[in-house]
Amino acid sequence: MNKEIYITYYNSILGKLTIASDGENIIGLWIEGQKCFEDTIKNENIIEKDNLEIFVKTKDWLDKYFRGERPDIKELKLSPKGSEFRQNVWKILCKIPYGQTITYGKIAKEIAALMNKKSMSAQAVGNAVGHNPISIIIPCHRVVGINGSLTGYAGGIDKKINLLSIENINISKFSI
Repeated sequence: MNKEIYITYYNSILGKLTIASDGENIIGLWIEGQKCFEDTIKNENIIEKDNLEIFVKTKDWLDKYFRGERPDIKELKLSPKGSEFRQNVWKILCKIPYGQTITYGKIAKEIAALMNKKSMSAQAVGNAVGHNPISIIIPCHRVVGINGSLTGYAGGIDKKINLLSIENINISKFSI
């Protein structure tokens, strides 16, 4: 039997967001139309339940974020589902400070060091970043190409630009 997954919705300046939980942790947050939308919860028993405590906290966190405040990721219990490699990449994403960016290449170097390898493919990192199931909160929008390009964002480059702008990141220094 499939386990129960709870969902709720949040209307943001980016459009409708779907938030998913196992009842205690956030396991997904997707922008409507996003690539890999709800991949981690398909084939589960999905129940809409707006009043879960974790949903109330998450919506409050999102309210603060979209007002330009700096809510801490640690305020929320997150449990993204993915391979060990992806989990390691997502942990690095969680450490990117608000209002700052990092390159795929820098994350690849960190992952290589973590895994005791000589090097790691920036493309493999890009794939893990692109499959981040908890958009916005796990800030994959803060990852840019080594040449300053705003490459890839599962929610769309326009959404990435909006998120970087909310954080007062000067997007004129980046290319599309």
